[in-house]
Amino acid sequence: MRRILIDFARSRGYLKRGGGVVRISLEEAPPVCSEPDINLVALDDALKSLAAVDERKSKVVELRFFGGLSVEEAAEVLRVSSDTVVRDWRMAKIWLLRELSRGRTSDES
Repeated sequence: MRRILIDFARSRGYLKRGGGVVRISLEEAPPVCSEPDINLVALDDALKSLAAVDERKSKVVELRFFGGLSVEEAAEVLRVSSDTVVRDWRMAKIWLLRELSRGRTSDES
């Protein structure tokens, strides 16, 4: 009886967590986007440039923007104070804005 109850509970848990979903391979999945987003590519290039100047500020952007971490969580990961993350985040945003603006004006010329 125990086995029956355990199997029943497991099967309900599987269905609850997507157990009935039809799985397809990545090769069969339709492409999300045919071309890379230009803005995302420009941001990646700017982040690489920032990392060459200041690695920690680049990590703060990665953790906050791409990782969705809060200031406190990013501070914990980087082992710095929350105030340091706030300062790095502010400076990195300004630096990236300047870098992205510079790229846009050189493209327009």
